[in-house]
Amino acid sequence: MRATNPATGEVIREYPEDTAAAVERKLALAAEAFAVWSCASFGERAAGMHRAAAILRDRRDVYARLMTAEVGKTLAASEAEVEKCAWVCDFYADNAAQQLAPAPQATDASESGVRFEPLGAVLAVMPWNFPFWQVFRFAAPGLMAGNVGLLKHASNVPGCALAIEEVFRLAGFPEGAFQTLLIGARAVEAVIRHPVVRAVTLTGSEPAGRMVAAQAGDALKKTVLELGGSDPFIVLRDADPVEVAAAAVAGRCINNGQSCIAAKRFIVEEPVADAFTAAFVARMRTLRVGDPMDRATDVGPLAREDLLDEVHGQVTRSVAAGARLLCGGERLPRPGWFYAPTVLGEVTAGMPAFDEETFGPVAPVIRARDAADAVALANRSRFGLGASLWTRDVARARELVPSIQSGSVFVNGNVKSDPRLPFGGVKDSGYGRELSAFGIREFVNIKTVWIR
Repeated sequence: MRATNPATGEVIREYPEDTAAAVERKLALAAEAFAVWSCASFGERAAGMHRAAAILRDRRDVYARLMTAEVGKTLAASEAEVEKCAWVCDFYADNAAQQLAPAPQATDASESGVRFEPLGAVLAVMPWNFPFWQVFRFAAPGLMAGNVGLLKHASNVPGCALAIEEVFRLAGFPEGAFQTLLIGARAVEAVIRHPVVRAVTLTGSEPAGRMVAAQAGDALKKTVLELGGSDPFIVLRDADPVEVAAAAVAGRCINNGQSCIAAKRFIVEEPVADAFTAAFVARMRTLRVGDPMDRATDVGPLAREDLLDEVHGQVTRSVAAGARLLCGGERLPRPGWFYAPTVLGEVTAGMPAFDEETFGPVAPVIRARDAADAVALANRSRFGLGASLWTRDVARARELVPSIQSGSVFVNGNVKSDPRLPFGGVKDSGYGRELSAFGIREFVNIKTVWIR
């Protein structure tokens, strides 16, 4: 495996892949760890998770620079990501006991109710774009529930994968409670089918999700899938177009535009479309693209060259289909994988910028006749991860929320994940939920107990 700096194209380090024998040893160790960890009290688990949070905060600068080096996100974004991981560790350390407390239920028995018990080893197949956060939002609830974790991380972030294993080791978790498997995609199916693995969680592309779900389903193992998104950013006619345009730039360019829940389709009611578009383009043109280690940088490089080629292809095909290039639309002439912040006008359904997930700083603007048309355009997607709605009329927003087909709707705010709220999608954006009490209950045995 190879870590490559996307800001320069230079190889950082090569990592040897785990052999089949090494993977087998790690799976055996996971089984041994589960026998111990599943019997630990919530207090013991919480103490370890609080230590993990403290380690993340103490080593924030080290882990942030590692993330920025491997995926090109800005240093400030990497630092915030480490802090968010510490937050989710503390959140579940403080709340897991209550979230998984036995729930009595009156029936014809003298005593009956539900217990929440761990399943075993959970395999996590994770992406590169939030290389720490994606993992911790599975690991914190999973480990607090008494499960053990096996991480198959994206092949371009091996350093991050090993660093996360280091966090749990330094925090004093039992040996084998959290392990990284340095394996390629072809080796995943054998791990899914292994009897030690009891469930699988995947965050990634739609094709990867379909493949892993099919393999896990054939092995009768539960899955949670968080897949792609083409999140609508709906601007109603009463919104302040200039103010909302500033939020639109932030929502589109988070993580250099490489986020499943980044705003990706900007659907604007006709009366404010011209003003919004002008303000949006003006702000996108002011963004500073450059070295992600430089704190003055707004947008860093894309994580891999093939991703840059893909997003540029979506732009050129959309323009060929009738979209109008308002700014950007080109690879920047410098080392590394930099793409100019781009806005497309006159985008309609059937164009790649409307129909596909664009993973980079590319923003299509779509005009809507009215609010009903805006919602219809928002729903005209096979994805349904998140959505945002911008208006001064909150009562009107409440009326529209039930009509928007997505796992979350944020009114007058960009979509984000929060340990206190469930996170996940509908349609081709996947199923199941992460975070909150809903997330920690995804990978437990919900056991009915009936006593007379």
